[in-house]
Amino acid sequence: MRSDSLLSRVQEYYDEKIRTHGPTALGVDWNSPESQQLRFAQLLKVVNHNRSFTLNDFGCGYGALIDYLERSGLKFQYAGFDISSEMIARAEDLHPHSSFVTEEGELRQADYTVASGIFNVRLKTPETEWKKYILAVLETMNSLSKSGFAFNILTKYSDAEFMRSHLYYADPLFFFDHCKTNYSRFVTLLHDYPLYEFTILVRKE
Repeated sequence: MRSDSLLSRVQEYYDEKIRTHGPTALGVDWNSPESQQLRFAQLLKVVNHNRSFTLNDFGCGYGALIDYLERSGLKFQYAGFDISSEMIARAEDLHPHSSFVTEEGELRQADYTVASGIFNVRLKTPETEWKKYILAVLETMNSLSKSGFAFNILTKYSDAEFMRSHLYYADPLFFFDHCKTNYSRFVTLLHDYPLYEFTILVRKE
């Protein structure tokens, strides 16, 4: 499911963030570089670190994951996608030797696909519509991934005083069951790190 109005609102939200804060964690709506990197660490648990791999970064922002991958000493080929042309412009400036696109149809199948934070900001979209959107994106991520994919979402188990009306808080058990039922026998739910979210890893081998 792809709603132009739904995505245009989200695009405007992130365009404003990157214009205000630049290519920083705040520029992609994270509280700190430390939390941003902790998310990367969880997502990359889906990857076999012992061999080179290709990776699609679905909702890549300004390409911060590239720096994390390089610091980790991993051997990889990277392609980034984001609906925000302003994000992509910053990513291309910072990482001129990497590939970035603003249309998901331009992505090619890779060993892995990861998505960090793209399911959190629903703004005024009804929860039922947003959930359908997430499920459609997961179908796309699955088709783009030969060996596996990973994503994170804010958790419904967040403390009530910190929850915000424009954000989406998901049931981790629903998404675990959905991935287990539809994509692979090998699904991991990570909900044991100190952020108000969970990460799901789907391995196909």
